[in-house]
Amino acid sequence: MAASDQPNGRPVTTQPTVAVLGTGIMGAPIARNLENAGFAVRAWNRSHDKARALVSEGITVTDTPAEAATGADFVMTVLIDGVAVEQTMVDGGALEAMGKDAIWLQCSTVGIEAIERLAELATQANLAFVDAPVIGTKKPAEDGTLTVLASGNRELEPKCQPVFDAIGARTIWLDNVGEASKLKLVVNSWVLAVTAAIAEAIALAEGLGLDPQLFLDTVKGSATDNPFLHAKGGATITRNFAPAFPTDGAYKDIKLIRAAAQAAGINEDLITAVQKKLERTVQKGHGEKDMAAMFHATAK
Repeated sequence: MAASDQPNGRPVTTQPTVAVLGTGIMGAPIARNLENAGFAVRAWNRSHDKARALVSEGITVTDTPAEAATGADFVMTVLIDGVAVEQTMVDGGALEAMGKDAIWLQCSTVGIEAIERLAELATQANLAFVDAPVIGTKKPAEDGTLTVLASGNRELEPKCQPVFDAIGARTIWLDNVGEASKLKLVVNSWVLAVTAAIAEAIALAEGLGLDPQLFLDTVKGSATDNPFLHAKGGATITRNFAPAFPTDGAYKDIKLIRAAAQAAGINEDLITAVQKKLERTVQKGHGEKDMAAMFHATAK
């Protein structure tokens, strides 16, 4: 918290300001949770209508990224990809508008090459930078139970932790910028592969004339059971593909994962198969639906 003196000499405590750049499925609930935790929050979104609803909740909505970043203690980017982040920070003026003591929290999933490029932009501007992608979808973002993967200068941890505590239930700190983004790709590779496998299992059950609920009931409580299986499996059975993690975003991520695997010399057979399934899902017009809509690229 920062303190300033009133004319009567008594200090007035002010809350740190967080500028949230990007108020989509993840950014909007993140902004709300920061506001509820007592931070002063400014928000910007490329589509102004998506941010306007936050005004009624006490959040200041700005017309430009630069306006949001000016005077902010933290600037948090929660955007679709590395190109969008770079355009917002550079072309949108946020990077230039940030004060010398401000910290850039880069929470978007952008991949390895992009995070290195963004970190270099911060270095050139002499700004503190934390690579901080989050694990979780819409509901955890709304509930403030995301997992934050943070990497960078560990001296920044005490300053950043209250921000992360407001949006997440757990923070995993890593030492070097880029390690958090790498770990996020590893986690998402597993999530997307499991989602594709669930889609195929449900489709196979239905194709064989079985009630697919039998599949979920059979594995329930076994060593192969997990809550994610029932969440995505149940949604697939009922064809409820309201977006928690949109297929468009998953398709973007799988390409980043495949590029990372190729660079690491990993045989990416499974990743390639999931990419093809996501690509077919998008081509069939289901890009805005949840990634569980991969069922549409599986069932005939």
